[in-house]
Amino acid sequence: MVEDLKQFRQWESRTPGHPENFETPGIEVTTGPLGQGIANAVGLALAEKHLAARFNKPDNEIIDHYTYCILGDGCQMEGIANEACSLAGHWGLGKLIAFYDDNHISIDGDTEIAFTESVEKRFEGLGWHVIWVKNGNTGFDEIRAAIKEAKAVKDRPTLIKFTTTIGYGSPNKSNSYSVHGSALGAKEVDATRNNLGWPYEPFHVPEDVKKHWSRHIREGAALESEWNAKFADYEKKYKEEAAVLKSIISGDLPAGWEKALPTYTPEIPADATRNLSQQNLNALANVLPGLIGGSADLASSNMTLLKKFGDFQSDSPAERNVRFGVREHGMGAICNGIALHSRGLIPYCATFFVFTDYMRGAIRLSALSEAGVIYVMTHDSIGLGEDGPTHQPIEHLASFRAMPNILMLRPADGNETAGAYKVAVLNRKRPSILALSRQKLPNLAGTSIEGVEKGGYIVSDNSTGNKPDVILIGTGSELEIAYKAGEDLRKEGKAVRVVSFVSWELFDEQSQAYKESVLPTAVTARVSIEAGSTFGWEKIVGSKGKAIGIDRFGASAPAGTIYKEFGITKEAVIAAAKELI
Repeated sequence: MVEDLKQFRQWESRTPGHPENFETPGIEVTTGPLGQGIANAVGLALAEKHLAARFNKPDNEIIDHYTYCILGDGCQMEGIANEACSLAGHWGLGKLIAFYDDNHISIDGDTEIAFTESVEKRFEGLGWHVIWVKNGNTGFDEIRAAIKEAKAVKDRPTLIKFTTTIGYGSPNKSNSYSVHGSALGAKEVDATRNNLGWPYEPFHVPEDVKKHWSRHIREGAALESEWNAKFADYEKKYKEEAAVLKSIISGDLPAGWEKALPTYTPEIPADATRNLSQQNLNALANVLPGLIGGSADLASSNMTLLKKFGDFQSDSPAERNVRFGVREHGMGAICNGIALHSRGLIPYCATFFVFTDYMRGAIRLSALSEAGVIYVMTHDSIGLGEDGPTHQPIEHLASFRAMPNILMLRPADGNETAGAYKVAVLNRKRPSILALSRQKLPNLAGTSIEGVEKGGYIVSDNSTGNKPDVILIGTGSELEIAYKAGEDLRKEGKAVRVVSFVSWELFDEQSQAYKESVLPTAVTARVSIEAGSTFGWEKIVGSKGKAIGIDRFGASAPAGTIYKEFGITKEAVIAAAKELI
């Protein structure tokens, strides 16, 4: 039976299919902790609507399957469900069907101790079609009828509420919190078997059950054959569209796509990396048909609009700018669903870097789920302006560097921003966070796209034999400060190496020989500068080095003023270097 399920999932994962009932292959089922499942489901349905709008033709619909999401009572108590479901209703995602298991039991007992609202009315208010199946335990005909009704509703998503009994069949523990997260125990298992009339030994699957479920292999093979024939016909008629669809499904990037990334020279005027990010996004949108995304109500500030495309809405599903609204957590979770839908879909989403606090759970699940979401996080430091400490990220760089399977990138100028996007696009199984500046930064000599791919690399150096007097290390907007400090120290006869440390994770993945070529072990005179927490920098500068940063919350002042106030300056770097040399 495990092998049957394995074959079923292999078939289902690569074939859009056309389900005739809930037991038929060709559907996508998504679940997750609390409200994450519904947000992922919205992402899957959004991606499906996007693809369907682009590739379906009047005489040959290729994208034609449904997304099902299974929810529990806990999902309805989390704000994430509201965030995602309101968008699903607004967008009219008609092939999204959510199963809401209304068993009224949570770990603390009956949900009425904390939750009494009408889920049906809430979802109706969000623009959903709502069906109530009163016998969710054994009302199979009623369940089938509800699914059939839901699939007939094309202009909006459907919530099917099932009234169920948690632990159904257990004579002593059903309808109680004691079966929510604990095993029944040997005695209660035996009692449940007797109560349900199930005489078989543990893990035994009767032949008639195997036969019943194994029919999916034959049915699935027939459906796959039918769909392959349909796609072959589609490919003959619409060769270009079929090729793009294949690339989105497979994740194969177009040949030479990286050549679209812009390059920068020191002669190009200084600019904020958020603006340079928009240049890169728009360049990539021309060559990556699966690139789609938007901002949490900050697109004009995050600079994330794709200028050649309109807004994704219910009447324009082929467009690629997604207006998420003020829904940071939902936005990230929805992008997870898009990334997990097809390898060639490359979702990005944006907000201020400090607001990652609202979406940390979604980002963490990106990492856990190997979903290659691109997080475009602007206003990355105290340099954002006069909004004060509430909007200034201090500990955020350190916290995401501590998160497994995620790339934290802080580019310093145009070339590094392009390099960060190249890394993010190539990494389809781990998310990337790009921390981008609001203030203008110069394009520095020595920066490169290739250097970013190494994580840390040398941007300027007047030493010989891999023996500089001191190594100055900067990230993002502070690389310029380290760069200028290095120039001044060289005028005093010092051998100075300046290193850009865009991504700790990428540098850690390099060979020991490469690491030694950038940060030689023998050179302990090291100074780092970053407008954020110094936590973790001892790993880079060593016990004898110095880390310049901010270990308190910021303040409200113009960027230049506040940098000087907190000692994030060239003078501070020079002074620290002289103490070490």
